[in-house]
Amino acid sequence: MRAGAELSNTEFHDGELRREQEFIDGLYAHVDALRGATEAAVADALSQGDKPMQARLERDILVAERSAVLAALNAVDGSLCFGRIDLTDGTGHHIGRIGLRADDAERTPILIDWRADVARPFYLATGHTPMGLRRRRHISTEGRRVTSLHDEILDLGDTTRTGHEDPTGDAVLLAALNSARTGRMGDIVRTIQADQDRIIRAPHRGVLVVEGGPGTGKTAVALHRAAYLLYEHRELLARRAVLIVGPNPAFLGYIGEVLPSLGETGVLLATVGELFPGVKATAGDTPEAAAVKGRADMADVLAAVVRDRQALPDPVIPIEHDREVLMLDDDLVRVARDRTRAAKLPHNAAREHFEGHILNTLTDLYAERVGTDPYDGSSLLDAADITQIRDELAENPEVWAAIDQLWPRLTPQRLVADFLAEPEGYLSAEDAAAVRRPVTRHWTVADVPLLDEAAELLGEDDRTARARAEAERETQVAYAQGVLDVSYASRTYEFEDKDDEESEVLSAHDIIDAERFAERHEEADHRSAAERAAADRTWAFGHIIVDEAQELSPMAWRLLMRRCPTRSMTLVGDPAQTAEAAGVGSWEDILAPYVEDRWEHTRLGVNYRTPAEIMDVAAAVVRAENPDFRPPSSVRSTGVRPWARATDDLPGAVEKAVAELTPDEGRLAVIAPRALHRALAARLDGVTAGTEPDLTRTVVLLDPRQAKGLEFDSVLVVEPARYGTSDLYVALTRATQRLGVLHTGELPAPLAEALA
Repeated sequence: MRAGAELSNTEFHDGELRREQEFIDGLYAHVDALRGATEAAVADALSQGDKPMQARLERDILVAERSAVLAALNAVDGSLCFGRIDLTDGTGHHIGRIGLRADDAERTPILIDWRADVARPFYLATGHTPMGLRRRRHISTEGRRVTSLHDEILDLGDTTRTGHEDPTGDAVLLAALNSARTGRMGDIVRTIQADQDRIIRAPHRGVLVVEGGPGTGKTAVALHRAAYLLYEHRELLARRAVLIVGPNPAFLGYIGEVLPSLGETGVLLATVGELFPGVKATAGDTPEAAAVKGRADMADVLAAVVRDRQALPDPVIPIEHDREVLMLDDDLVRVARDRTRAAKLPHNAAREHFEGHILNTLTDLYAERVGTDPYDGSSLLDAADITQIRDELAENPEVWAAIDQLWPRLTPQRLVADFLAEPEGYLSAEDAAAVRRPVTRHWTVADVPLLDEAAELLGEDDRTARARAEAERETQVAYAQGVLDVSYASRTYEFEDKDDEESEVLSAHDIIDAERFAERHEEADHRSAAERAAADRTWAFGHIIVDEAQELSPMAWRLLMRRCPTRSMTLVGDPAQTAEAAGVGSWEDILAPYVEDRWEHTRLGVNYRTPAEIMDVAAAVVRAENPDFRPPSSVRSTGVRPWARATDDLPGAVEKAVAELTPDEGRLAVIAPRALHRALAARLDGVTAGTEPDLTRTVVLLDPRQAKGLEFDSVLVVEPARYGTSDLYVALTRATQRLGVLHTGELPAPLAEALA
């Protein structure tokens, strides 16, 4: 090109793409170098072999920290940089999933983390409120290649144009909404809308309720909020961890890649059925049983069950000791029991007190029997004699058999299993019939809050564990003292022929005692906070996010509130989608027992997933039952109306409809009552039924509860008359493109009218 010649539009545009590609290339070169250095550091640390304890500790810490960095770098490799903001002062910043700095002395930022304050105008700036921006650029990539640019001009006085202008500013959002589904939720970091951003960055203290209908992005907002909180409060939340509670295992698998794609790997994802260590409950109860188990008064029921295990003799318990028979009767044991209960300790922790009272009672009985002067009734025993008698009674197996009968050690599993096997006397006849089942090792999701409540009531008798730990500690201290003694002896030998001045050399025993020396050689726990939290029922999380919160029972809320004493929580859900019989539904009813009215409520009202044609049909179903229902507003229309067909051959019709609806790219869900799954799966090639379906397959078979929170390109709803209103609303709103309905009998009247 000759000097001074002007660039053509095409050359100018290509230059913009070229410059962004050069930046992306440099960015990935920096990341690759950082990844290589991190991998080398981990490999070098692991190759060191046997080291002293302190060196191994330092090595393990380095490996854990560098491995976390490596995991974050690997997770964000795709679409690392997705935007750029140009300010009116001539400066600019590239925005990405994580923050990166140059290796210069100033540690100059080269990529701004999307959560940083300086990045916020990327999501909030408008032509009316430009927030100091001249231009906002969305950068689209495939792998490491820049494919397109979309520019929004926010300073209307700036006449500079790039040729990549997006007149509406919606091209990137619409492209994301119309893209084929993969069976895994993608992050929305490139397309966060202003109302979503305000929720994501809301102050984290207290309870925030985010209500939103289908397709409003409430789940994605909650996940991005978790990433934001971890960024803003890294030290606290890295130590205490964040818990995300989802409605079922399929949902957790669906959202499992979102936080890693944002560089966050230290979050615990779990269902309620996984929140009692050692138990993974996936089975469900009948609606009647789930409703009974989930009621708040079950806490009182279980407390009564525990009290009844603190028994009285019927009528007496004879204990033979040294040729004497001591009688533990109702009155004596009642006094011991009342005094023990007065301590207000959990059952197992209180047992030590009960043992003491019973031993004292038996000691008094025996002392009175053998140590009383027959003439004047005075005691012939001194304090030492009384102590000896008590010690001898404490070695009598019959004494411990009596204590085990009167105040047994209990486990939560045994207590709940026994209660469910014989609930009569604690519940009404109808409720008892609903929950009764034989003793089993298999737990349902509704059992887990009962197990947690039982664990809270029982506590732990940790005397054996404490004694074992103390013995190990004494062994370690003794060993450490031996090491120090050897050190002292060696120094004595080394300096015995030297003058005093030369012998003033510090050795280990001069600066540390045996106890502190032993502490330095204890093994450290290098598990992440999330891993430790998963194994510890008493763990207090720094923040809890609950999806489909309206479905949780009052007993499940008791469990979660125990896990978060600070009440730092984000609850997302939609009361209109409450389907579980035990679900609370109302935010006021959920929160009033714990925080009264000290919680914030916000609502997402824009539906990004469901086309208007489908949303109109789904809304009509709910409005027939609730005339005041307000559905979220769909942002797009596909021009494709949902259809319904009657059939006499349901499996055959499903097979034909699946062939018709299966997209060239993307995913199709067949949503049908669980009772039909086996028959339908037999007609659908490669499709299986189960509690944890593979959502990455092209065709997936689900029931309405499994479909909660998920989305698919196409959906086939089977036999809608068998669903309740909430389940039907969920099933109808899972599609992003096309919806079909198959039925053998009459359609529900509101659905039939909406599809007419």
